[in-house]
Amino acid sequence: MLDQRLLPTEEVYRTFTVYTDVANAIADMIIRGAPAIGIATAMGIALAAKSISIRDAEAFKKEINEVCKAFSRTRPTAVNLSWTISRMKKQIQGLKEVDAIRAALEKEALAICDEDVATNRTIGENGKRFFKDGDVVMTHCNAGALATGGYGTALGVIRAAVAEGKKIEVYACETRPYLQGARLTAWELLQDNIPVTLITDNMAGYFMQKKIIKRVIVGADRIAANGDTANKIGTYSHSVLARQHGIPFYVAAPVSTLDPETATGADIPIEERSIEEVAYLQGVQIAPEGIFIKNPAFDVTPAGNITAIITERGVIENPQEKGIKGVLQK
Repeated sequence: MLDQRLLPTEEVYRTFTVYTDVANAIADMIIRGAPAIGIATAMGIALAAKSISIRDAEAFKKEINEVCKAFSRTRPTAVNLSWTISRMKKQIQGLKEVDAIRAALEKEALAICDEDVATNRTIGENGKRFFKDGDVVMTHCNAGALATGGYGTALGVIRAAVAEGKKIEVYACETRPYLQGARLTAWELLQDNIPVTLITDNMAGYFMQKKIIKRVIVGADRIAANGDTANKIGTYSHSVLARQHGIPFYVAAPVSTLDPETATGADIPIEERSIEEVAYLQGVQIAPEGIFIKNPAFDVTPAGNITAIITERGVIENPQEKGIKGVLQK
């Protein structure tokens, strides 16, 4: 895994041979982004299967279930994690031999990774029509190759538009408190030679008011049945600003991020992370000792603030009216 905590100043890859280390890497943000979390979880489950020495198939499956529980506790908001676990479990139903279970889990983990890259490229193709030559597009957090198996969701749409020959400039919000926009999105776009300007989160309204920003596109960690979308904290505020200024607001996400079992955004569990992420900036204390701090990692953007949800199966325009049901039925 590329250690995302160290970007952009260091490119360090971590190699894990024990599944608990993979789970800890997800919890500790070495790897992050809903699709990437799902892929890492699949790889971690397959890795665990290689190390379990039990030869009885049913007892082996019970151990795998415990492994799955360990992964399910790492990042509760990203629905790709539970989607991956369900998919991995499904592959071993009915199998009677341990070797067959191991092989099935490894095959499925690799398939999940390969499918994600293809999915992202399709999302890009489906979404590029919403971007015009010369657009300045704002994004929040990181929904690029680093957050997925490769290519990206929100950044994948931008990449597809650029590949089509459109000149696109990106305004990347820094994304406090973890600075994924400053550290990751800006780094990715520079690697691709896509013009990018870094702004602090509270500058978005200024540039919208000045009519500089023409579109907003973000990724998602979970999309409820009615179209309400959980994404990195600060996304909701940007959606309110975009609506106030008449700016289209797009969400790009794979179908695996859609959660028909969750009725509305109010039902989405919101992860609370360590207060150290707020009290310290890159290891430097910036808040007084003993101050009370809250650190929700995500917020929910209501479907009414979203112009369209772009998936690999198609685009949901005006999700407030349609929800996600139509795409799931394709």
